[in-house]
Amino acid sequence: MKALIALEDGTLFEGRSFTGPGEAIGEIVFNTSMSGYQEILTDPSYTGQIVTMTYPLIGNYGVNKDDMESASVHPKAFLVKEYNAYPSNFRSEQTLADFLIEYGTLGVEGFDTRALVRHIRTKGAMKGVVSTVDLDPESLVEKARAWTGLVGQDMVSKVSCREPYGWADNGVVPGTDFSTVQAGIDKPLKVVAFDFGLKYNQLRILTEKGCQVQVVPASTDADTVLGMNPDGIFLSNGPGDPEGAPVVVDTIRALLGKKPIFGICLGHQILGLAYGGSTFKLKFGHRGGNQPVKDLGTGKVAITSQNHGFCVDMDSLNSDDVELTHINLNDGSVEGMRHKRYPAFSVQYHPEHAPGPHDAMYLFDRFLEMLR
Repeated sequence: MKALIALEDGTLFEGRSFTGPGEAIGEIVFNTSMSGYQEILTDPSYTGQIVTMTYPLIGNYGVNKDDMESASVHPKAFLVKEYNAYPSNFRSEQTLADFLIEYGTLGVEGFDTRALVRHIRTKGAMKGVVSTVDLDPESLVEKARAWTGLVGQDMVSKVSCREPYGWADNGVVPGTDFSTVQAGIDKPLKVVAFDFGLKYNQLRILTEKGCQVQVVPASTDADTVLGMNPDGIFLSNGPGDPEGAPVVVDTIRALLGKKPIFGICLGHQILGLAYGGSTFKLKFGHRGGNQPVKDLGTGKVAITSQNHGFCVDMDSLNSDDVELTHINLNDGSVEGMRHKRYPAFSVQYHPEHAPGPHDAMYLFDRFLEMLR
């Protein structure tokens, strides 16, 4: 089935759908990971986006329930060079096409993904439309241009949980207190995790390391969190522009200095805003499992998994209060910071390695040391 991909600058690509008819509009971005497409698809940070994979063959190992990073698929569409309809892996339970169809996500193959990626790297991430329904190029380009985009939009409220829940035995446990305990944990550390669009592997790692985790909606106020008397607070990843969620920023600002805080990705950006700084949109973002990051404290370099389109402006922060701790070795952008007076630190990348390398796992241990 013929599909057209139209960018807001008028650039067009022709491919074919492997999931049936459909149309999707969003910000077209690319991910450089060679594997982990299921984790990418179920990452809430991709809400409002159309994901292009740079690795040419996708679908070869299928899909399974254990690699879900949330309860749904979040990109509007999934673009690949070549789709493999016959997965071969002992863990496979479903084909990628059937998985996308189940969640109503359009999948397109059979076009030059390298050309699309090179175009975005030169011009920057763009608004775009993918369609099998409307094949009029002028109509699609106009739809792309008319879309509001992600800047200034509150995307967190679209993906955050509606009710609090716990995590145990690798699954969600409904509840509003710290009554849920992972089997085998003795004297657990209590962590409240703000759900800005979190990935399940963050909860898996925290519980594996001896934490009792209570997940709360992004709209939860500071008094409610402090009333739960946690040992620490975790700020998750999430989609879109952090400046689109000012109420969340105010909540985190009210929690500074009250409990130790660890932020990842959007949680890192929200902390930057809570410190009094600002953020800006990167040209095409960092998305993939091969981003080199240097820890300025130890001098060590970690290869990291990343997925973000915005960045903290370090020059907007008071250097007497906030210290730069990590930098991206590709472009020198901010990858980590810590507060000098409050027990709070954060990183821009994903130490939970889903998908991606395990190099940055030490950050969870660093957080737990703050809680003891």
